[in-house]
Amino acid sequence: MPGEKCSVVEKWDPGLTRRVVDLTRLIVKSYFRSQVTGLENIPPGASLMVSNHSGGLVTFDHSVVAVDYYREFGYDRPLYVLAHDNFFRGPVADFFERTGVIRATPENAEAALATSSPVLVFPGGDYDVYRPTSKEYVVDFGGRTGYVTTAIEAGVPIVPAVSIGGQENQFYLTRGRRLARALRLTALERHLFRTNILPVTIGFPFGLSVVLPLNMPLPTKIVTQVLPPIDIAAEFGDEPDVRRVDAHVRAVMQHALVELARRRRLPVLG
Repeated sequence: MPGEKCSVVEKWDPGLTRRVVDLTRLIVKSYFRSQVTGLENIPPGASLMVSNHSGGLVTFDHSVVAVDYYREFGYDRPLYVLAHDNFFRGPVADFFERTGVIRATPENAEAALATSSPVLVFPGGDYDVYRPTSKEYVVDFGGRTGYVTTAIEAGVPIVPAVSIGGQENQFYLTRGRRLARALRLTALERHLFRTNILPVTIGFPFGLSVVLPLNMPLPTKIVTQVLPPIDIAAEFGDEPDVRRVDAHVRAVMQHALVELARRRRLPVLG
């Protein structure tokens, strides 16, 4: 109907998505030598793909998965990804939505899952993507369990995925939560950017960096493994406990991430 607002999931443009994927393929396959395994574990219907998050402000986690997903399944069914509010400031918001990157809200997640498509989410968000290098092999969502509620309410399986290598694109010293509090920036950051961290990193070419200036990511090899789906109702009953499900998902992911770490020979080189 004229004047009716278009749903965010209806904005997905397969032609634009294909062009973006073709461009990012050059980056993830050449510069990061990306590899994705286990795509056959994505069920044909709707599912919530849950992954750890790496790489700081310059993260390629979504692109690594998307390039191989569309090569495997084509462009008949979108891969939606739930993203932080900061991606939707200014004129680029429409561009992201047309490529399947949508604001991480319960309503958008529900709408995307209703299309029988996989939806990729990084529950740890900024907390996870800026974890210290010393904890690069630790799955920690910072206590965030909303993804479990989303899967339960939508009646879809959770498909865990783990990624390794992204947290080696520079040296991550600290998330900087104490620094943010000491500088009394927490309230402002939460208001403007929906975050309460002030990450400190060391990289090339600027060396020590507190959020900005932006260091260039090293050409680290990124490997992502998609794991078998978890049927929540089958494993936890009709009234699953959210925290038990979350603990199980993270345990499965932690085991897989440790196995990937054991097979990794050298940092950056892979």
